[in-house]
Amino acid sequence: MKKKNNLLLGVVLLLVVVAVILGIVLNNRGTISKKEAAAQGENFVNSFLMQPGSVALVKEVSEEYDLYKLKMDVGAGQMVDSYLSRDGKLFFPQALDIAEVREEMANASPSDNADGEVPVQDVPKSEKPTVELFVMSYCPYGLQMEKGIFPVVDLLGDKIDFELKFNDYIMHGEKEIEENLVQYCIQKEQGDKLSDYVQCFTKEGDTEGCLAEAGINKTQNDACITATDNEYKVTENFENNIGYSGSYPGFDVYKADNDQYGVGGSPTLVINGATVSPARDSVSLLNTICAAFENAPEECNDTSLPSASPAPGLGVGTTNSAVAAACE
Repeated sequence: MKKKNNLLLGVVLLLVVVAVILGIVLNNRGTISKKEAAAQGENFVNSFLMQPGSVALVKEVSEEYDLYKLKMDVGAGQMVDSYLSRDGKLFFPQALDIAEVREEMANASPSDNADGEVPVQDVPKSEKPTVELFVMSYCPYGLQMEKGIFPVVDLLGDKIDFELKFNDYIMHGEKEIEENLVQYCIQKEQGDKLSDYVQCFTKEGDTEGCLAEAGINKTQNDACITATDNEYKVTENFENNIGYSGSYPGFDVYKADNDQYGVGGSPTLVINGATVSPARDSVSLLNTICAAFENAPEECNDTSLPSASPAPGLGVGTTNSAVAAACE
């Protein structure tokens, strides 16, 4: 399996800083050519932003918002759009669409209410709740939800029926197909080790290292991957452009469940057949799942779980953002 090969992007750019930088750019003090922009972008990214042994290539240069837009191949089939000032002096790792950010913030629900209590959504009740989490294995927001929910899964144990499932399309290249199959087979064949593996994987995306750390029988897992790939024709369909959702490859292992619940993004959490959207910290997720018990177990009174929302993407850390973003 390939290790994650990605740009170490700066995700948040303060609007005031962006405004100042763009003011400088728009002065347009000297313009380099597109060819020079491609070379400048590649040199900067490969020198400072790529992991050792990884290489980014500029596939296309265009002009957008009085900047050079660089479409970069950062490996494993992943394309990233970055920007360079026309004079080649300023590099922008990501563009934030102001209208989209405003819309997300306007529609966001805070994770805490005015009393400091974590709000709990109404969910159908059962003696033993069924909890199904749909993700894409490399979706930053799916990873965020996994960081929050697996401590809860460990705490509640066999008092719930938990299953990790995958969206029926891929947004993060061939590496996501491979990782989905890895995790699917761990759950199917060595399910008691899934939590250890996923909680390791969410830190650095180190598939091989986490297989070893979680004590996965790799021979058994590889045999399951091959059988599952053949059964659902995952790689075959990917290579032959079959079953795509627009430009995104299909992943049909849980297609029937995706259709049943109308899953439209990663993460999607379904409890007792109802789709819910709680905050992604462990306390909120515990409260939401515990609300689905007819008679909640004593574990639901646990106060040791973290209440801070995990940061999106691979890595550790937390975030103060209340925006419930998803890969869609």
